[in-house]
Amino acid sequence: MLASLSSSFRLLSRRTPRCRYFSNSFTTKIEAVTPETRRKRVILSGIQPTGVPHLGNYLGALVNWVDLQRNAAPEDELLFSIVGWHAMTLPQRPKDLMESRMDMLAILLAIGIDPKRSIVYHQNDVLTHAELAWILNCITPMGKLKRMTTWKSRLAASKNLTDDSDIDETSLNVGLFTYPVLMSADILVYRATHVPVGDDQTQHLELCRDLADQFNRTYKAKHRLFPLPIPLNTPSKRILSLRDPTSKMSKSSPDAASRILFTDSPSEIASKIRVAVTDSIPGITYDPINRPGTANLLTILSAYTGEDVHAAAKRFEGKNHGALKTEVTEVVQEMLRGPREEYGRLKGDKGYLVEVAKEGAEKAREKSEATMKEVRERIGLA
Repeated sequence: MLASLSSSFRLLSRRTPRCRYFSNSFTTKIEAVTPETRRKRVILSGIQPTGVPHLGNYLGALVNWVDLQRNAAPEDELLFSIVGWHAMTLPQRPKDLMESRMDMLAILLAIGIDPKRSIVYHQNDVLTHAELAWILNCITPMGKLKRMTTWKSRLAASKNLTDDSDIDETSLNVGLFTYPVLMSADILVYRATHVPVGDDQTQHLELCRDLADQFNRTYKAKHRLFPLPIPLNTPSKRILSLRDPTSKMSKSSPDAASRILFTDSPSEIASKIRVAVTDSIPGITYDPINRPGTANLLTILSAYTGEDVHAAAKRFEGKNHGALKTEVTEVVQEMLRGPREEYGRLKGDKGYLVEVAKEGAEKAREKSEATMKEVRERIGLA
């Protein structure tokens, strides 16, 4: 990230935004595009519509999406999908899911995703995802899926458990078990070349590459149909629970004070940070093992300012947790102010949201149908 700021700078990172409401300090080290590698990239990523994103989602993934869009070469294609079918792998209330889908679209637009530059769409509006998923299911060995481990962590998170060792297959539905195959279809139906992934999704992308290769070898033709998608390892901050800094910030936690939501007001943000768990050790140091609560606040601070976390801690020499919490509060309030206001405006313009979703789905369908036409021909269904 960027170099540390001087200790005399009271409120950090009040700079001219690079895109709508992001400060200059939000820089993502995304794969460089050189003249030698300037082939067209097709970059795809998705997010589940399971409630309002929290600060961990925001700093862990959404910031990177905006940077991907900003840093992409003119010939690159970007697709951002709201993956409603993936959300259904765990129980959902129909009314809540419908509302969450539109809320998530409004949030993506509010943070700076531009539907004129990127294809933004609802996964369930593009039926080719499901069609390709079924075809891939029919060539996916059970053994490969049994080696996928993320279903346990998803079930554990849904039950607010920090350990997934007690989760067994009695809680596993077929949709959650085959979730990685649908994810592969999401990627391959657009012949995506690059996919931003976190550590918990690396295993799924490896399966996607295996399935792409298997399809190419099984149904040979003059040219390879599916590229093997390359992971974009975008740096992200692991933001922890404010009330239990031994676990990640989570929407499913019963303690509302454990997370800062995208829609929280300045007073709500201040209240939650005020009661954030720290420790009784004098001074401020970055020690995620022995001082996870303090380290979490420093991580949040550095995510916005671009400071090294150790440099940020050094600025608080001789100060206490009260001073740290005050500064983190101001930074988070400033970070979310513009996007929250834009989100509120977009929420009131449902006609615009419907139109964006419709146009995005039409573009996605056109692109994916070209792939499926060739898939059907190769497998004998056309």
